[in-house]
Parts: sequence; C-alpha cells; structure tokens
Amino acid sequence: MTTPISIEDKYKMAGGAISMAGGTPIPVNDTLVKILRYYIQEDELDFVIAFKGRKSQTMEQLKQSTGLSEEAISAKVKSLASRGVIFNQPNSAGVMIYRLLPLLNVGTFEYTFMGKLEDSPRNREISALFHQLFGELTKMVQQNYDQLVPFLLKGPAVDRTVPVTVNKPTGQGVTIVVNKSLGTPVERIVPTQEVAALIEKFDEIALGHCFCRHHKDMIGHSCRQTDQRETCFTFGKSARYTTQQGFARMISRQEALEVLKKAEEAGLVHKAYHPNFDIRKEETSICNCCRCCCANSVDNMIAPVINATNFVAVIDAEKCTGCGTCVDKCHTGAAFLNEEGKAQRTEEHCIGCGVCAAFCPENAISLVEGERIVRIPPKHP
Repeated sequence: MTTPISIEDKYKMAGGAISMAGGTPIPVNDTLVKILRYYIQEDELDFVIAFKGRKSQTMEQLKQSTGLSEEAISAKVKSLASRGVIFNQPNSAGVMIYRLLPLLNVGTFEYTFMGKLEDSPRNREISALFHQLFGELTKMVQQNYDQLVPFLLKGPAVDRTVPVTVNKPTGQGVTIVVNKSLGTPVERIVPTQEVAALIEKFDEIALGHCFCRHHKDMIGHSCRQTDQRETCFTFGKSARYTTQQGFARMISRQEALEVLKKAEEAGLVHKAYHPNFDIRKEETSICNCCRCCCANSVDNMIAPVINATNFVAVIDAEKCTGCGTCVDKCHTGAAFLNEEGKAQRTEEHCIGCGVCAAFCPENAISLVEGERIVRIPPKHP
C-alpha cells in the first residue's frame, strides 16, 4: 500500500521545483517552506509540483501533467499569478505560456515587493522570513566558500550596467573613449548603452517599487541614499504581467524619463535585466540601484556580484583634487584615495556606471568603452 505524501513533504517538493525554475537556486529548508505557505495553498501544491522538470508549459501540456480541466487550470493560474508564483503571458507566436517563477532573480520576492505593501503583521512576517532566508544563504556560502565561490564566479552576468553620461556640476557630457584594446569576453553586450534610448525602445513601460528598498523598509532598515521608491521598470510582456497582477502601473515614456532623471540626481545606478541572464536578448526590466539596499551590491553580497558592462572609469590625476566624491558615490567600492590624496579605482571592481564621473566637481573622470564582465567575490574572513 502506498504511503500518502504529507503536506510538509509536498511543500518541500514544490520548493524543489521552484528552486530549479531558474534565477537563484534556493536550498529547500524550513524557512523556504514557511515562505511558500504564504504563497501556495495546500490545494495548489500538486499543480506547482507538476512544473518540476518542465518550468514552462502550454495549456495542453498542463492538462496532461496535472490531469486538470482547462477551467481548473485557469483558476489556479489566476490565483498563483496574483502572488508572483506563475508568469502567464503569450510567447512570440501568440501561444499562452505558463511558467513557474523562481523565488529570487527574478521571481516571487521581486514581484511581492514591487507592489506597495500594507504595513500589516502578515507582510512583516513575510519580510522577516525573506530576511532570515538571506541570512541563511549568506551563512551557507561562507561555510562552503572554497567550494561554492569559485563555481559561482563562473556564472553569467545577473545584470548589465547602463551608464550615466552627464557630469552634473558642469552640465557637460562625460567623456567617453573607445578603447578596443580592452579584452572582450565571450558574452556579447547588448548595444543599447544609454538609458533614455533604452526607454524609447518600448511602447509598454510599467513602474513599480524598488523591491530591495521596499523590503528593507519593511524590516526597518530604510535607504540612506534616496527617498525614491517607485524606480523599478518592466517592459513589454513583463510590463503587462506586472500591471495585470497589480505589482506595477503603466506609465508614459515621459514619466519614465523623469523618474530616471531623479534617480540619477540621487546617484542611483541603472541596471538592465535580460531573460535567463542572457544579455544577448532584449531587456525585460531596469532597476535603479543604491548601494545600501540593492541585493546585487557589494554591501548586501551573498553570492558573487557578476555584472556586464561596456565601460570602465578612468581618472585624470592632474585634474583630480582629492575631494573624495567618487569614493563616496562608488557603487562597488572600487574608488579610493591613494597615498598622494588622489582618486584611484580598482579596475576589476569597476562596473562602469558613470556615477563617479557624473558627480566629480572637476569633471576629471571619463569612461573608456570596452565590453567587460565584472566578477566580485564576497568577502571571506
């Protein structure tokens, strides 16, 4: 006689399917199960488990894998999509695809905190559980540093930097120098290198809360850099999904450009995201990131920071007065003052965001163009 599978085991099986759905793999532990109980009801577990081994399915495939009717599948999809568990949008051929989302990068966590959350006991509990999970992931990476970090450093770029190109004190453009002698990685950088031009590519633009800053707010660690919260853009079918589920709102290109201008004034870094971390594909979203809250920043690093960029900052020592503005503004901590009191930067840690160049009062920093992948390992005592 077959022993029935317990609900606890089903949650673990659902967690396994979600962990393998892309994004950042998550170990199936008690904290993950507690999180999933907020997002997946007991009568939805079998449906989620049916995505194991095939994270994207059509309606006909779901009928076979779940044994449910089209009406029953549609009801479960509607419920799970509203919580950021299922992505339901048509593919380029117009066929509706149902995709199980990962928990992180980009999935349930991001969509949860992209929408405006009420300060309720339930949402505080969810926020605390994610904070606990991040702590557990950090501990796991540190405890297995020598085995995990070299492996993780070989991964693809999670995001791509789009630089700021205007020096704010002078109003002049940041000098951009083409240097083809820089090593070119195997990965191909998407050619759109100006954030305004990137916005112009899309007819459908949605704006939501920065999920990193919103999560930090919910656990009582508010951003030290900006009071902006609606700074996360999604495009195309991602914009349709986020607005349909209430995670974001459709906006005009003009409003998008105004948000970006304010983000640049706060020294935030433009980072573009691509499907499955493949920077050869068209962008799905742009984040405007601070250093103190961003999950992909050096200050919140769990796994290595891996970033695609087309630029590196170069400092003119003769113009530099050693004011330290670039050191204060640097997103990755690559900038520092040397023994002579002049600014320098650690090239392998520079993501070419242009923020240092934008705020330098002497306009002493230029950007040298050349495709690069920046890989920064987490610190290890």
